[in-house]
Amino acid sequence: MDLKSRLAVAHGSDGAPFAASVPLAREAWPCSPGRRSARRRPSAALIVSLLISVSCPAGKVAAEAAAISQSSVGVPSFWDPRRRPERPDLSHITSIRFLTEIDYPPFDFPGADGNPAGFNVDIARMIFEDLKVSCTIQMRRFDTLIAALGDNHGDAVIASLAPTAALRQRVDFTDPYYRSPARFVVRRDAAITDVRPERLEGRKIAVTAGTAHEAYIRTFFTQAELKAYPTAEAARDAVRNGEADLLFADAIGLSFWLNGTDSGNCCRFVGGAFTESRYFGEGIGIAVKKGNDTLRQVFNWSLFRLWEQGHYTDLWLRYFPISPF
Repeated sequence: MDLKSRLAVAHGSDGAPFAASVPLAREAWPCSPGRRSARRRPSAALIVSLLISVSCPAGKVAAEAAAISQSSVGVPSFWDPRRRPERPDLSHITSIRFLTEIDYPPFDFPGADGNPAGFNVDIARMIFEDLKVSCTIQMRRFDTLIAALGDNHGDAVIASLAPTAALRQRVDFTDPYYRSPARFVVRRDAAITDVRPERLEGRKIAVTAGTAHEAYIRTFFTQAELKAYPTAEAARDAVRNGEADLLFADAIGLSFWLNGTDSGNCCRFVGGAFTESRYFGEGIGIAVKKGNDTLRQVFNWSLFRLWEQGHYTDLWLRYFPISPF
């Protein structure tokens, strides 16, 4: 399910796109390392489409363009070492019940043995190991997660939830632990190295219609030729077969496409990541019940420690061998 649909069902709209055969929830699994399934990155064939952002109001592109460069840094940092969170009171935290989604690879999905697996699940496990508390992880349909949290079926939701104004009225969020930027892709034999707007005059840029990526190109790359396609697959095919000079899309989805067999090793990233929050979101956090500042601060403290100690970097490189950033 793309992010636009995920946000719609999270906000309580009708017509959730889940088949009737999808169970409401699976049993809660202990987070114990002894029950942990093998950490395997799903194949590219399994990962069809990830995190399609919704359109937002216009913003400035100057800072984005200035940051576009070929970078050797493969792991992004979402924490400021100068702003280390204070150690919270952990005396009242003895167990944590995490809720996650049933099927959203590579972030949440059933492993080969049926146990919860994925990037979000591994983050939850690292948190419980850091805090030294007991933990369970239950997989539920995405459209039931917020209600389940409110009904006390869990203590926190870790399921690639993007903070929005509507969701913030119902739950509180930790600091972001990942985000999905946008990036350009070109064919490997393309001579394009500079993706600033003035350098792409007359170039054909493929996007998926109705996404924030289309809105961003339409607003800031006015001298380029915008080519909107009905699906992400059609947009990727356009740059692969030469119908378009560049593709502008969700960088996480592109990283798996580039690293998988579906791309045929046709293409590569060019330029840096675009992270304008008004178009591509504020980042992904862990949701807790409204007003539960204790648990939110505990998670913020633990996430910072996981990054500071290098555990987050190890996990990121395992899941994203071609960095989205």
